Amino acid sequence: MMSKILVAYFSASGVTKRAASLLAKAANADLFEIQPKTPYTSADLDWTNKKSRSSLEMNDPTSRPEIKSRVENLSDYDAIFLGFPVWWYTAPTIVKTFLEAHDFSGKEIVLFATSGGSGLGRIESELKPCAPNAVWKGGKLLNGASESALKSWVESVL
Repeated sequence: MMSKILVAYFSASGVTKRAASLLAKAANADLFEIQPKTPYTSADLDWTNKKSRSSLEMNDPTSRPEIKSRVENLSDYDAIFLGFPVWWYTAPTIVKTFLEAHDFSGKEIVLFATSGGSGLGRIESELKPCAPNAVWKGGKLLNGASESALKSWVESVL
């Protein structure tokens, strides 16, 4: 039986959005953008400013930025590819908001990320408590991956 796949992603600058779009095409998957209820401005994303919104969120382990909408038909999906840019060596806190807003029981979650220099490291173990009943399948950095490489990767993890 073929899995019904969702590619859900958060993208602050458009880099992860491009990777998610390519992945969705390669996997014949639906696409869902995780959007903050209050959009990020360029000042919010200034990681060099310790008082910027992103810096404050990432320095607060309890931070859960509100999301604009939820996946209404999550029960229709067997597998979810969850993507985001790597911030401060981890996933942005809005990814935890997304995970905690849905029931992923029995769903396969495969992480993907974009990054200027760091890998996935301990990100999966940091996210697992937000969806403890999901089946976590590891992940991959998708910096510049081709559609054929993405298709092969999807087939290898599902």
